[in-house]
Amino acid sequence: MSTAQPGSPDSDVILSARHVTRHFGGQRSLFRREPVVRAVDDVSLDIRRGETFAIVGESGCGKSTLARLLLRLIEPDSGSVIFDGRDVTAASPETLRQMRRDMQIVFQDPFSSLNPRMSVGQLVAEPIITHRLASGADVAREVGRMLALVGLLPEHADRYPHEFSGGQRQRIGIARALASRPRLVLGDEPVSALDVSIRAQIINLLEDLKAELGLTMLLVSHDLGVVRHTADRVAVMYLGEIVEMADVERLFERPAHPYTRALMEAIPAQDPAARRDAALLEGDPPSPSAPPPGCRFHTRCPHALALCRTTPPTLDGIGPGHVVACHRASDFPARDVLATVPGNETRQRRIALFAAASNEASRRQPQ
Repeated sequence: MSTAQPGSPDSDVILSARHVTRHFGGQRSLFRREPVVRAVDDVSLDIRRGETFAIVGESGCGKSTLARLLLRLIEPDSGSVIFDGRDVTAASPETLRQMRRDMQIVFQDPFSSLNPRMSVGQLVAEPIITHRLASGADVAREVGRMLALVGLLPEHADRYPHEFSGGQRQRIGIARALASRPRLVLGDEPVSALDVSIRAQIINLLEDLKAELGLTMLLVSHDLGVVRHTADRVAVMYLGEIVEMADVERLFERPAHPYTRALMEAIPAQDPAARRDAALLEGDPPSPSAPPPGCRFHTRCPHALALCRTTPPTLDGIGPGHVVACHRASDFPARDVLATVPGNETRQRRIALFAAASNEASRRQPQ
């Protein structure tokens, strides 16, 4: 079971999830019943106002499903999500429509997420009109302002998505997401579908906009290099559960779960000698329709005990803001994982990983 410790009494939590669960399948056909896929299984977490909270894990671990449940783009089977004091899971369709103004998403694929039959101006204007933020000529002016905010030109409003590059289309998606003036923005693998030379610019753009507009960011990613340089706190998911959660600095300095440690050891290192002793993760995750008993990671864990095969670990605190679900968490010494991460810098220079691919002039220029 995955349960997160609630924030401290003075914490400023903008979104709180408790025991959120979503299973797929289980329908009965003429001859058989479909297996039940436990995509998200009893997950709880808090996201603080103004932070960048990242959810990481291998493909199929449930991170994108969890993110969509938090925004109620997918209906949960059970549990609750509270956004700024309002219950998202119990909201009526009209109330949820009003709440959508404050919660927006930037999708992974900027081409499939934009309606090819709508011009850029129509795409960006739609949330402005829907939420009645402007009318008449003011809509066009607001569209122009949003395009300029993401580094596009006002005349781009008359063009269509297929006329733009992948990086430009993602800028359009960001402009559309920001057009409703949200407070929480979900980036669902926002750069994974882009060319590597463009990723730095989009990450830098999101960082700039977050600071400029005072946004809270929820980032879903499998790229720990990106997470290391953009996130404030990180939740690690495996087979539908959160197995570790901590501030980004502490997580990379003292990863306590064997799965987290394996993910970090798989990060490409600039110095091959730094990976000489890395114990890379082997095998594939078990099927989410038939998770193993006990700790779900025990089938791939080199440190598993007999206890791990029978008793599920609870998510317990092991340090300030650091929780982990592992029977052997206290057995693992701290290790300098930071030294193996390219571009290891101070917190103030956390986007140095991308400095070689992007400079100040290119941050707001369309590519």
